Formats: sequence, C-alpha cells, structure tokens
Amino acid sequence: VRRVSQMVLNKDHVFVDTVGLGAVETPTKVQQQYLVVPHELHFHMVHRLLREHIDQEVDYKVIVFCTTAMVTEFMYIMLRDLKLNVREIHSRKPQLYRTRISEEFRDSNRLILVTSDVSTRGVNYPDVTLVIQAGVPPGREHYIHRLGRTGREGKSGKGILLIAPWEEYFLKEIHDLPIQKAPVPQIDQEMKQKVDDSIKIVDMSIKEAAYHAWLGYYNSIADISRDKVMLADLASRFGVSIGMEKPPTLFRKTAFKMGLKGVPGIRIRK
Repeated sequence: VRRVSQMVLNKDHVFVDTVGLGAVETPTKVQQQYLVVPHELHFHMVHRLLREHIDQEVDYKVIVFCTTAMVTEFMYIMLRDLKLNVREIHSRKPQLYRTRISEEFRDSNRLILVTSDVSTRGVNYPDVTLVIQAGVPPGREHYIHRLGRTGREGKSGKGILLIAPWEEYFLKEIHDLPIQKAPVPQIDQEMKQKVDDSIKIVDMSIKEAAYHAWLGYYNSIADISRDKVMLADLASRFGVSIGMEKPPTLFRKTAFKMGLKGVPGIRIRK
C-alpha cells in the first residue's frame, strides 16, 4: 500500500501510521486461551483437547502447531496410533508430499493437521475450528500468524496456547491480546495410559531426533538458553516425556557450538 501511494499521490502527501511498524492484526472472532501444564504432560493434553473438540464439533478441522519438524513427526505418529484422523506437514517432508497433504486438508473436514511453522503463512485453510500451539512459539508474530489459520472470512474459531510453567515468560509478549487463562482439563488414568502406550511404539530414532531438535529450538530462545544447566534439565525431562530412559548423546562439536559442552546432563558422544 505504501509503495502504491507513493506512485499515485502527490509528493507532498503525508503518511500516517496508525498501527505501528511490524504490527500484525489478530483475528477478531477467535477465542484465545492458554493452558499452563507440566511439559511432561503436553502430549497427553493435546490428545485430551483434541478428543474434547471432536466431541463438540461435528465438522471439526484442527491444526496442531509443534515447535520443530521432528517433534511434529513424533506427535503425528502418536496421534495416529491413538486412532485420530491426522496428517502431518513439516520441512522434512518432500514438497510434493506437503502439497498433496495441504490440498487434502484444505478440501476436508473432520481432519487434524499436525505441522511445524511451514504452515504458518501463505496458506488458506477454510473452516478451521481450532488451532493448538503446543509449546512456546518463536515470537509474537508467529503466535498471531498461527492463530490466523482459524477465524477466517468472518467466521468464529478458537485458539489454545499450551505452555509449560517455565514458558510463561511468553505471555508478556502477548499481554495486550484478548487471551484468557483456561482451567486445565483432567486427564484420567485410562486416557493417560493409552497415550503412554502410543508413545512407546514410536521408533527410538525418531525420539532421539525429536530430543535433538527440541534442544536446538529452545537453545535458540534467549529467555531459556541463558541458563544452560536449566535447559539441559528441561531437555532431559522432555526426553522422559517421549519415552527415553536417558538423553541421547550429542557430537562434541555440536555441543560446543550450542554452548553446552561440560553442562551437567548433556551427554557427549565418544
């Protein structure tokens, strides 16, 4: 708009910015909520939220955003084993595959798409009823763009941000948005056991890749990575949550680049 105005208006026209550079509009008809849940229960909670939404919405259409491609892969396999109608899109998949799944999701209802940030912008999925963001997004704009996958064309929608207690710092970045803290739904023992059983069937190579990706993602976030000992402990707990008895090793060079060499809890490959 600014470029067009410069071409068609007089040179002495005045530009008035009433929004602010870098500001992003939030969908007006989207109900925004956040849940604070221990990270080791995030996968269980995503399943609980999906089941609840499916029971409430006949023509449900849900997007679940994960922090990284390999965490997306893990989430997809787990939810598929739990008999949910789910698809996945992330950067590790070939472009032809991503295009096919994207078109299927766009034209379907009663479907769940688990994805990384490759689905944040540049796609139009009509009639999305719920967006779940599992884990803290990279920043405010990412949160808003993800949320914008629902509530399009004047329709209503719902967005849920699922964070751990140590991720609550992010709420300061969106304090001016109409987001409300929601009560945490209960997860009964039977449902928890089903999720635990589905976590067990995921191949260990995918779990290791998810751990490495998770560690790299949160190491890139200044609010968390400044305390490397805490980060290593959180990563170990994440590993336990995906069914690993102990964290996988890192290459010495990788640990050095990440500033994690010599940090307790970080295992170095010999």
